[in-house]
Amino acid sequence: MVLSLHRHAREREMENVHLAVEEEDLYSGYNDYNPTFDSEELENDVGFQQAVRTSHGRRPPMTAKIPGTAIGARPLATSFGARVPVASSMGRPMTGAVQDGAARPMTAVRAAGYTSSMTRGSTFDPLGQSRGPAAPLEAKNEDTPEEKIKILEKKVNELIEESCMAQSTGALQLALEKAKEAGRKERTLVRHREKSGNGDHINLDLTYSVLLNLANQYANNEMFPEALNSYQVIVRNKMFSNAGRLKVNMANIYVRQKSYPKAIKFYRMALDQISNAHKEMRIKIMQNIGVVFVRMGQYSDAITSFEHIMSESPNVKTGFNLILCYYAIGDRERMKKAFQKLISVPLGVDDEDKYIPSSDESDSELVIEAIKNDKLHQMERDLKVLAEKYIMTAAKLIAPAIETSFATGFDWCVDMVKSSQYVELANDLEINKAISYLRQKDFNQAVETLKTFEKKDSRVKSAAATNLSFLYFLEKDYEQADRYADLAMTADRYNPAALINKGNTVFIKQDHEKAAEFYKEALRNDSSCTEALYNLGLTYKRLNRLEEALDCFLKLHAILRNSAQVMYQLTTLYELLEDPQQAIEWLIQVLSVTHTDPRALAKLGELYDGEGDKSQALQYYYESFRYFPSNMDVIEWLGAYYIETHFCEKAIQYFERATLIQPAQVKWQLMVASCYRRSGNYQKALETYKDIHRRFPENVECLRFLVRLCTDMGLKDVQEYATKLKKAEKMKEIREQRVKAGREGSARSRREGREGSAGASTPVLASPKKAGVGTEADVKAAGASRHLSPPPDSGRDAGHGNTKGERLSAKMRSLPGSNEPYEANSPKEIDASYVDPLGPQTERPKTGAKKRVEGDDFADEELGDDLLPE
Repeated sequence: MVLSLHRHAREREMENVHLAVEEEDLYSGYNDYNPTFDSEELENDVGFQQAVRTSHGRRPPMTAKIPGTAIGARPLATSFGARVPVASSMGRPMTGAVQDGAARPMTAVRAAGYTSSMTRGSTFDPLGQSRGPAAPLEAKNEDTPEEKIKILEKKVNELIEESCMAQSTGALQLALEKAKEAGRKERTLVRHREKSGNGDHINLDLTYSVLLNLANQYANNEMFPEALNSYQVIVRNKMFSNAGRLKVNMANIYVRQKSYPKAIKFYRMALDQISNAHKEMRIKIMQNIGVVFVRMGQYSDAITSFEHIMSESPNVKTGFNLILCYYAIGDRERMKKAFQKLISVPLGVDDEDKYIPSSDESDSELVIEAIKNDKLHQMERDLKVLAEKYIMTAAKLIAPAIETSFATGFDWCVDMVKSSQYVELANDLEINKAISYLRQKDFNQAVETLKTFEKKDSRVKSAAATNLSFLYFLEKDYEQADRYADLAMTADRYNPAALINKGNTVFIKQDHEKAAEFYKEALRNDSSCTEALYNLGLTYKRLNRLEEALDCFLKLHAILRNSAQVMYQLTTLYELLEDPQQAIEWLIQVLSVTHTDPRALAKLGELYDGEGDKSQALQYYYESFRYFPSNMDVIEWLGAYYIETHFCEKAIQYFERATLIQPAQVKWQLMVASCYRRSGNYQKALETYKDIHRRFPENVECLRFLVRLCTDMGLKDVQEYATKLKKAEKMKEIREQRVKAGREGSARSRREGREGSAGASTPVLASPKKAGVGTEADVKAAGASRHLSPPPDSGRDAGHGNTKGERLSAKMRSLPGSNEPYEANSPKEIDASYVDPLGPQTERPKTGAKKRVEGDDFADEELGDDLLPE
């Protein structure tokens, strides 16, 4: 019975054991798993997410009949049917069976955090959250030699970077300090390596970087001997590869020291150590050699270097230098050939047409818009501008030298340019030709050259018409200036120079409101146009809109910080606004720019005199007299000051200077004699009065003092001078009566003429005149007023109650009367002022010429209201 039971058990066991068949895979069922365990779908499983949010971690653990599952007593279904984990007859546990409380993992799902069975009481934790945070990393031990070396290397690299950053911001001294500190740290690092036994593993790149940065910072701080020593350390060390290139840096230092032979030597040594594979580097070194030869005056050697470069790798800079060398030796034919090479140098710049959209595709337009102003396009524009500058300069230089005449040479250059890739430069060369005529004072040829552009395209026509308007304005042909200004505006309405010239012609016609509109339009087209802003300020000043004028000049001062003209205008405006302290401050700033300007010094003396500070006024008046001893205003003030302070001996030298400047003015000679008399030198005073009498025999004052002096000194000539005095007084009385009668007669005739014209029944028509043409006297007066440069106190128009011919307010004491002692000072005062006979002077606005003539200043150098042409 026992055997039968045992046999029956074996049969039941064998029913649940599937023997392997040769055509089946032994592990074929291990990859099959319930979709419930698919972790990729857990985030989308609403039930699972709800369980996690609510009862996860709070419910009691599930009791599974089959370990390793969470679905109760149901066994997992596989392709082999139901499986029950039982022990095999061979003692081998079945797959998924529990051994000592640990389950064999299910191969396909272990990576997702699942196992084939779970121990009793374990929770579902696919993310391993119950294990807690990871253990902290083991702390580094910084006391080991390797860690110390790494820390020191990092510190050295940081110091090198800080040094370079400081040098890039201009802090050269800080950059040098950082470089020195990096050198000290690097030496400390080397010692640590030697102590730790790693002396053979020196970081050569770090040592090279430290030495090179230190040498560069020495050179930037102009410590050339130290820089050369640092470079020598690198060059002589055979362990550094390609260190020979640093001889170029050493040669550059010798150039800065003007040791040109040593520079040539090191450039050639560097050239020998650079292989032909580095063609660009060799070309640059040869270019430096040529430049050094030029500085040494060895043009033949420089030509050899430049010609080699032009044959190997031509560029515009070398071509320009070659032309300069040929010009220096005076070789005409080779100058022509070099100019032809210069204009044929390929720039490698694409045509501007590629930046124009070729289709209506929005994508291509966006790409073109993005690359239109990128760094590459800016570099191409800069290269093209540089090439045009070199070509223009070379043409202006060689034009007078390559042919017998300047015009012929310039025409040859224009023809060459027209046949090259720089066709658009031909018109600019023609305009420069006209400007060159201006430098040679050949205005007619300049005008004729510019007139040839009237039928060209709008841009060139506008530039030429602007220059013509500028020339005619300087020649005071305002009608032609106005005509060409209109032509320039018609060709290019956005040309600020044309608008300025138009505003200037309107300004001359006293239409200041309209002139201001043109200047404002020029500023709208070009907000940085300083000429328009200056002229606008002058226009507001003429219109007595002083606050607006002050605003214009303050804006201009922010742009032109060191412009004496702008600061002087601010001085006059603050003076008109009755703020003398601000006027003094601005005038002191003018003198900080122009230290020796006599008119500015005299103006500052006048302002201090108005404030009652006589000592400061004396100082600045004296400085003005020292720089310009012919200013009658200053001479008069100084003489009057010394008379008022009873230093008559010092006043004599100033009145004698005035006598030399204006010998026909008797008052200066009388003042000299009066100073001698006041100082007690009667004999010298008598001689002076006699000399005045010989020159001016009818002067009553001179005769009166001669009679007094001769009487007091007991001379015999007293009767003779008394007779002459009576005769002179009688003649003076007759003249005064005649003048008075003439004035009364003229006034009566004018009054009768007005009464007759009012009573006449038929008006008398005047002969017609052409518009803008006055009498000859009118034309002369206008020309004189516009020609003269304004005095320092200019800016006071008729609207301000003063004229520009006003003199300083100094008054001089009159000579004592005939019955007064010589020592007495008469309380009477006479006005010793001198009024300029040419009349008041007007302000002139800046002109807006398109091209500025370098070296030619068309404006007066004196400070005032005249403006420089552009």
